[in-house]
Order: sequence, then C-alpha cells, then structure tokens
Amino acid sequence: MPSLSSAHTPLDIDAERLWSSLMDMAKVGPSPNGGSRRLAISDEDAAGRRLLLDWVEALGCTWHRDEAGNLFILRPGQDNSLAPVAIGSHLDTQPLGGRFDGVLGVLGGLETLRTLHDHQVTTLRPLTLVVWTNEEGSRFSPAMAGSGVWSGRLAQDAFFDAKDSQGVSVSEALEATNQRGDAALGSPELDAYFELHIEQGPVLEETDEPLGIVTGVQGIRWYDLRFEGQSVHAGPTPMSYRHDPLLAATAFIQAMRDELGDDRDARLTVGDFSVIEPSRNVVPGAVKVQLDLRHVDETRLSELDAAVTRLAQSAAEREGTRVDIEPIWHSPVTPFHDDLIRTLGDAAKARGNEAPQMMSGAGHDAVNVSHVAPTAMLFVPCLDGISHNEAEYASPEHCALGTQVLCDAVVAWANR
Repeated sequence: MPSLSSAHTPLDIDAERLWSSLMDMAKVGPSPNGGSRRLAISDEDAAGRRLLLDWVEALGCTWHRDEAGNLFILRPGQDNSLAPVAIGSHLDTQPLGGRFDGVLGVLGGLETLRTLHDHQVTTLRPLTLVVWTNEEGSRFSPAMAGSGVWSGRLAQDAFFDAKDSQGVSVSEALEATNQRGDAALGSPELDAYFELHIEQGPVLEETDEPLGIVTGVQGIRWYDLRFEGQSVHAGPTPMSYRHDPLLAATAFIQAMRDELGDDRDARLTVGDFSVIEPSRNVVPGAVKVQLDLRHVDETRLSELDAAVTRLAQSAAEREGTRVDIEPIWHSPVTPFHDDLIRTLGDAAKARGNEAPQMMSGAGHDAVNVSHVAPTAMLFVPCLDGISHNEAEYASPEHCALGTQVLCDAVVAWANR
C-alpha cells in the first residue's frame, strides 16, 4: 500500500477556485429557491457537462463518452499502459435538488486535475475523471443507472428502454442531447475509484467531524405496490361492504413500521402514495405505493423483504382487496476496498484529521464500480443532514478539506 509521505509531497488545492466552480455549476439549471434542476440527460444536464469540458480542455485533458453517455476525462500519466486511477460522481440532480450532491465529487476531481496542472506534476498512472449518467434516478428509473450498465450490473435493455413520465426513453434522450458516445460499455478498465460526496445525513455534523471515511454502502431495495379493490359511492356503501385499497395500503405501511421496531439501522420510506382516479366521494378502486427499504445487514434486509410480501398480502386480505408487488431494484450491502480506505485515512491524518469510519445510508455510483474495481468514498458534512433539497449546503471549508484529502489520496495511490 502506498505511503503518503514517501509517495509524494502533498500539493495544496485552491479552495477559492473550488468554491467558485461549485457556484458556477449551480448557475446551470438553477431551481427557484437557490438549488439546482439538472434532470438526467436533459438540456440542463448536457449544459453542465459542457461547462465541465470547457474547464478540463484548458488543462490539455482528452475525453470521450461511452454508449450510455458516461463521460471519461483523461489526464495522462508517466506510464499510460497502466490502468487509470478514477475520481468520479454525477452532475444530474433531483427535480428540486441541491448544489453539492454529486457535483462536489466531480468538481473535487476537477480541482485535483487543476492542482496537478498548476504544479506541473504527472502521476505514474494516468487519472480519469468520470461523470456518470443518471445517478439520481429521478427522471429515469433505476438510480445509479449509468454506472450500473457500465459495470454490467444493470441490463442494457433496462437502461436504454427506461422511460420518463412523458414517455421519452433514455435512448431517445441521449440522442436528443447529443450525449451518446462511441466507446464500449465497460471500458476503460480502472485501477481504482475514489468518490467524494456530501454525507446526506446528520452524523458528521452532530459529532462535529469534518470528514468521514466510508467503509461501504447499506443495502437498498425498491418496490412498486398496487392495491386494488372496488370503486363505489362513498354515501350508500356501508363500511362492511367496502373493498378499500387505501385502507389496505395504509395498514400495510403501519405494519412495516411496526416490523422495524427500534432497529436503528433500518430505513423505511414511502416515496410516493397515490390514489388512481381520485374523487372525494368515491371509495378508491386502486392505490399505488412506492417503497424504499434499506439496511446495513443483508440478512436483516432479506428478512424485511419477506415481511413486505407477508404484511402486504395480509393487509389486502383483511380489506377484501388484492395486491401486486413488483421488486424494482436491489442493491446489496456493499463493502469498500480496505487498502483504499486506509489510503484515505492516511491522507486525512496527514492533514491533521482522525476521520471516523462510517457506512453510507445512500446509494452511490461507487456501489456499482466496486464490483469491478477497488473503490472507496469520502464524506464531508452537510447542513442539518439535508440533501435532495434546494436547502442542501456544505461549507467552503468542508468542501475544501474533502477535496484536499481526495487529491492527496489519489496522487498517493496513482504513484504507488
């Protein structure tokens, strides 16, 4: 494993330039209340990528896209026959997203390339800055899709044929925004992958820690449930005659909450709940529920998965309705690479920080990449743990420290 002290002399990033870049990127696709709206493979998403390419081309870097629109920006090394060390994240956002989720990882990587350029330093291995397509999954499902199809963990048909709410497919959107590339999926082979990100939770802020070394990502399962009953007039129909899917759906949600009990590592979220063809004075005929279930232990996650089926069917039967359960996505508990974790820890210590180790509660492109290349992540705090929100905020000082440690670790690893 590389030694930070012996591999290189640490190079200081330009914190003001980093912050300026973050604020400039936030001007691309601004949302009404100071956040960002760059939905995946939209014109705004393409404009954000174009701004990034303007910046990296000034550094003499080359770039290409693969068939999924994943963007790879290459800085040559001393030995370009070696696989590159990658830094990456995403530029797409939620419909009313923040200025830092994903963006910090990309622009922290940019600042690493700029710092090396400023000091005329060439690493032994080449470096590549990666912008993954459709990480958020807000316009096209599932999330982390570009890295998923690149790594082979998501089928190509599932990626390219996915449609947004307007019926536009990923394939059509790539063509419309000129983001489809020629490079084959799965290339290039990566020596390692580092991703910097805001925590998207409150732990670092509550413990007054400026950094966290991520040891892995909790497991995630998504479901679409549809409860179907009988649509009847609300006035003449006694309760005992009804087959109400809304009552079944709400009973199921409460039963799942009870199933979690006081398990601090479990996460249950109903992201969408809708009555089909709603009317105030009509018993609903059908109800849709979108469910997000997470845990740090795969065995416990499997137990909760079984509970979804058991409790949904029980609630449906109680109300004389039926339920269809469609598993949408399963990302298992994912551990990261021990040597990369230690490299990040050494880099943090060299900058005077004993960064704690932690699991990520959110999914990231690093999950998919970890199945084909050694991977690790670094977190910085965000205000009140808020993310996927226009109020999302990370301080200039924390952004700079995270980028500095990222830069030091990447250079140390690339020079080993």
